[in-house]
Amino acid sequence: MSEHRTLPVETDVSGPGPGTPRKLAAVLLGLTAVVVLMLCAFALPGVNGGPHEVPVGVTGPQAAARGFAEKLDGPEWDVTVYEDTAALATAIQEREITGGLALGTGGIDVYTATAGAPTATGALTALGNAAAAQQQVKATVHDLVPFPGDDPRGAGLAAAGLPLVFGGIFPAVVLTRLFPGHSGLRTRFAGVVLFSLLAGLAVAGCLQYGTGSLAGNYWLTGLGLGLGMAALSMTFIGLESLAGFAGLGAGAAVMMLLGNPLSGLGSGPYWLPSGWSTLGQVLPPGASGSLLRSLAFFDGTGAAAPALTLAAWVALGLVLLLVADRRGGNARRGTTGTDRT
Repeated sequence: MSEHRTLPVETDVSGPGPGTPRKLAAVLLGLTAVVVLMLCAFALPGVNGGPHEVPVGVTGPQAAARGFAEKLDGPEWDVTVYEDTAALATAIQEREITGGLALGTGGIDVYTATAGAPTATGALTALGNAAAAQQQVKATVHDLVPFPGDDPRGAGLAAAGLPLVFGGIFPAVVLTRLFPGHSGLRTRFAGVVLFSLLAGLAVAGCLQYGTGSLAGNYWLTGLGLGLGMAALSMTFIGLESLAGFAGLGAGAAVMMLLGNPLSGLGSGPYWLPSGWSTLGQVLPPGASGSLLRSLAFFDGTGAAAPALTLAAWVALGLVLLLVADRRGGNARRGTTGTDRT
């Protein structure tokens, strides 16, 4: 007779480890904090949005202009009195102020630069209309720096925020997957530089010749967009080289959750509360938006600060890459020495 034996079935009876509940609680609290941070980043600037120390100018009869400026000056408007309309218009075109009012007995002239600060322009226009109604005169609006005729509301510029951020995330992820480890470090660096140049010119071409959303010199605008993408991509691959995908994920989360909603691409930076606005302009999406406005609509006026900000982010990413390269080289030499021993 053949003997039939039943093999024992292995079952996992170990159950969760002693640290599992604590780890799960930490993960859940962390995810909840991320959701709350996302809500704050997107909702608070919108809820608290409005003019915050918007630089504007006033001109006209000196007594009337100074009186109007003293009445208007406060937490919403930062008012400067100019000698005449020509000085006021020059200050707007050189981005010293976002717009201004020229007072006169026959009416009020409202001078704006919609391409520089579209939401603040709307508020200033409403202010000029209200002042004209009080004096029972007419308000005339002069837009010195408008958006192009093909995109008069600046929808293309406002929509460029997410492509800029994803244009930094995607190449970092793809290049890290295709050329991983210390051996692919320099290839990832070269890939980021070349991609930023190509993508910057491609996006500028779509916005300028496809949708008609940009004006100005195409090549300078394309290089500016490329610098913005390089600032993001270089930082991401630097973080990934040092801390793996956790570093890349943390950097991407910061740029998505804070950098994008605080960039001010659609409204201009003056519509955000001062602290939020400052943070947004320091991060690459906000600096990229400011550089894009300067190059596309103001012939490069005001481009130095955002360009230097983006260059600093590129330098930071390069430093992270150099540190990772040196650490990887030391580890490789240490392993070789151990093998020889």
